Amino acid sequence: MQPSVESLVRLLESYRGRDKVIRTACYGSQLVGGALSRRAEADNSSHRLGKRLLLFSAQLSHCRTVLRLFDDLSMLAYSKSYGFGGKEEDAGLRWLSVLNNVADQLYYPCEHIAWAADAELLRVKSDKWWVLSTVLWGSSLLLGILRSLRVLMLLKKTLNRCESDDGGNSSPSQLRRQMRGEILNILSSTVDLSNAVNWMPPGFLWAGRFPPWLVGLMGTISSLVGLIQMNAGDSEEIDST
Repeated sequence: MQPSVESLVRLLESYRGRDKVIRTACYGSQLVGGALSRRAEADNSSHRLGKRLLLFSAQLSHCRTVLRLFDDLSMLAYSKSYGFGGKEEDAGLRWLSVLNNVADQLYYPCEHIAWAADAELLRVKSDKWWVLSTVLWGSSLLLGILRSLRVLMLLKKTLNRCESDDGGNSSPSQLRRQMRGEILNILSSTVDLSNAVNWMPPGFLWAGRFPPWLVGLMGTISSLVGLIQMNAGDSEEIDST
């Protein structure tokens, strides 16, 4: 019990870890709240609890939006350090990463303007800015999926060489672990992309057709994958030291 509590405390002490916990609680509340609110005719108390959980989920989502007001500089620093990906040997991987960084960098100011408009800090309509931020988020997710697929293909080639002859400095177990990580990235980005499409204007694919519980389910899957990846990354750091 004590190690679990200590792990949770360490997770909450970091900004990245706290955001993942809040995200998981946000989508988990939406999943349970959406499922309970559908039982209005069968159980009024369950319906009321479901509505409260949906309100709680909305507040957590707003909390994450406010916290992202301070993410621009860290994203800019990362984009600047990556540049045009001169260290990447594969051209396709390099340009997918550059475009992904551009989409991420533009996402933040668009979301900030939408938030400021809703808070009546700016005299503009927030609708178009929310749509634009959702388009950029969806574009980032799609580019991330394509990048992970490209990485998987390159890792597969390296693994085949490693198993057939001399793999150099790469071990098969390390390559397979990297491949599992990319598969988890694809899973997480795919379920997030399904939600991004749902939040697009009506008429675009399945926009607006997801009930709250399904949005919560997709987000919960993505959030749990993120926690698994974060825990795996921490374990690798401990093993390396």
